[in-house]
Amino acid sequence: MAKLWTLFLKLKTGRGVFIISACAVLVVVIACSSIAPGQSKWYPSRWGADDQRGAANRLTPAKVLEARDLMKQGKVYQLGRVYENGMPMFGTRHYSLRIPQAFTIAGTNHAVYHDELISGELGQIGTQFDGLGHLGIGDLFYNGNNRADFAKPEGLVKLGIENVGPIVTRGVLIDVAAYKGVPQLESKYEITPADLQGALKRENMEIHSGDIVLINTGWGSLWMKDNTRFGATSPGIGVEAAKFLAEKEVVVVGADNWGVEVMPNPNADLGAPVHQLLIAQNGIYLHENLNLEELARDNGYEFAYIFSPLRLKGATGSPGSPLAIR
Repeated sequence: MAKLWTLFLKLKTGRGVFIISACAVLVVVIACSSIAPGQSKWYPSRWGADDQRGAANRLTPAKVLEARDLMKQGKVYQLGRVYENGMPMFGTRHYSLRIPQAFTIAGTNHAVYHDELISGELGQIGTQFDGLGHLGIGDLFYNGNNRADFAKPEGLVKLGIENVGPIVTRGVLIDVAAYKGVPQLESKYEITPADLQGALKRENMEIHSGDIVLINTGWGSLWMKDNTRFGATSPGIGVEAAKFLAEKEVVVVGADNWGVEVMPNPNADLGAPVHQLLIAQNGIYLHENLNLEELARDNGYEFAYIFSPLRLKGATGSPGSPLAIR
């Protein structure tokens, strides 16, 4: 950074075009620093230049057995929302389900059946699991893959959701709302590392490598009750909290809000920097719009987490119904 300032000062007396160029470089460096200070080179990944699974590589048979040993009550929690007309959706995304007229199968027994026709950004609506091809930094995505090379109209030829595989591992619920003593965090509240650490201490929980972490903000209570407020803003983790979780080597970070991270970011110059840090730079998946109310109510801070993304070749994400089992 000091060298850049020196360059800028030297060029200040030169032509205007060089001054602008130096400033542009400086802005880029500052922007990158705000995403991951000290991390100027974030690819190739620790799993190799050809890797397409990211943090899913931390899912081992030992993690499956660890999850199995957490099933002591036999209680199953459905963490996925119902996919239905009118559910909150980001931007111009849409969803519709239609039942065409009934179809018959030839025979004297008069068999009649229904099909459904679904339209929508299937991997990015409702309870959604963000894959590594979902969001990047400029044209660069996880492992330095350039979108010009892999994002095709017919689907992603790299980083598609089909590469993730099934997820069975230990899950940890961090109930930040309960830690703060409120049913719901305030709109646009930025969750800090201190909040995460405080909530973990309150719960007597630790995060292990290969875990998934779910964060309860209370924002999910607005789902299908006040969709306008739900989608306008959101409390969530900030960049520093995301770094804390990345350092813990988690596989997935999920929440009961629509972006996991605080929306909008307190720094008006940044858009979705947590997505960039976790997905693009660290290969960590995001699970959004989860239903965590029952799990939080039961103080279900540790559980087996089971989710298998639909094997939609070339898709950016997946719908589905993740489970927590205690």
